[in-house]
Amino acid sequence: MQYSETVLNPMSAADFEMLGMHHVAYVKKILDGDVPRFAVYAADGTEIALMEADRDVTFAAVRQNDMEPVSVH
Repeated sequence: MQYSETVLNPMSAADFEMLGMHHVAYVKKILDGDVPRFAVYAADGTEIALMEADRDVTFAAVRQNDMEPVSVH
């Protein structure tokens, strides 16, 4: 059996940062003063929403916008 050698092109830092940019949303529970909220971030760390709803509603809203929510602790 012969194996072919695969050459991989390394990703630049900018390419890696954009990986999942429009497909993944990171959800983190935060305190806004004394009020618990859920912050939603893009893959590059940009805050894209601040939700007053609970976790399930926040995840549903992310999915309605064609993104996959991921919890961040």
